[in-house]
Amino acid sequence: MSEKVTISGVELLLTEPADVDMQWVGNKDLINELKAAWMVVDQKEDLPLNPRILGKPGVGKTTLAYATGKLLNKPVYIFQCTMDTRPEDLLISPVISSDNTIAYVASSLVSAMIKGGVCLLDEGNRMSEKSWASLAPLMDKRRYVDSIIAGIRIVTNPEFRLCVTMNSDSSTYEVPEYIQSRLQPKIFIDFPNRVDELKILKYNLPFASDKILEYCVDFLQNAHIHDEPFTVREGINIVRYYLKSRVLNKKDKNSLNKNEFKNSLAQVVEESSKRYCPDEYEKFLEKQKEEFSDRILF
Repeated sequence: MSEKVTISGVELLLTEPADVDMQWVGNKDLINELKAAWMVVDQKEDLPLNPRILGKPGVGKTTLAYATGKLLNKPVYIFQCTMDTRPEDLLISPVISSDNTIAYVASSLVSAMIKGGVCLLDEGNRMSEKSWASLAPLMDKRRYVDSIIAGIRIVTNPEFRLCVTMNSDSSTYEVPEYIQSRLQPKIFIDFPNRVDELKILKYNLPFASDKILEYCVDFLQNAHIHDEPFTVREGINIVRYYLKSRVLNKKDKNSLNKNEFKNSLAQVVEESSKRYCPDEYEKFLEKQKEEFSDRILF
C-alpha cells in the first residue's frame, strides 16, 4: 500500500523509492565528489548543491548517483526524463481512483522532497525549458515547487538531495543557462582504467571465467584509446551473449573461443569493432601506420 500525506488539505499518494541492486565499483573519488556536493557545513545557512553527472551512455552515471544515495542511508528515487516530460509529470498528476474521485499522485521527485530522499533526474538534457522552469525554485534558496494542478506548494524536507545525469553526446534540448547555473558542480565520469573495468565486469558477471573477462577488458581498453563509444555496459552484454550462445550450443561456457567471442561482439556492437580485440589490434595499428605513411607521401 502506497503511503499518503496531506499538504494544505490535499492528500497525495507517494511514489515508492527505487529498490535495485546497484553498487559502485571503481573510482571512489567520484563517490566523494558527489558526497561533497550534497554535504551541508552549516545547518542554518548552508544548502546542498545540485550536481550534474556527465559522461557517455553506459559509463555508470545512474549507478554512481544511486549507490551514493544508498551509502548515505537515504531512499533513492529515479525519474526518467524524456522530451515529452511535462511540468505536471515532474510534480503531481491527477488520476481517477477506484471510487471515481480524483486522486493526486506525487512524482518520484516530489516523493523524495517529502521523504527527505535523493532524487535522480536521469538524462535531464532531454527535457524542455518549460519542464525545467517548474523546478527553478527547487534549486535555489527557496527549495520548493508549486503544483498548479493540485493548487499547493511543496517545501522540501531538509534532508532532500537532487542530482541530474546528462549524456555528453546526446541532447534533445539545450538546458537553459539559468538552470545550468543551478546544476553545479559538474562531475565527469570517463572510461575506467583497466583494473577498475575488470572489477566492474567481475562484479556484474561473477559466473564468467577470468580468461573471458580479461579478453573483453583488453578489447574495451583498446577501443577507449580511439574514443569509441563502447563502454563497460557493452562489455557486459557481449560477455553475456557469448556465454548464452555457448550454453545453448552445449559448449563449455568457461572456455574462450576468440572467433565466437568476436561474433557475439559484432552482434552486440558492430562488425568493425573486432579490430580492437587483443589478437587483431596490432594488425589494425600497423594498417593505420601504413595508411598514414601513404597520405604523407601523396
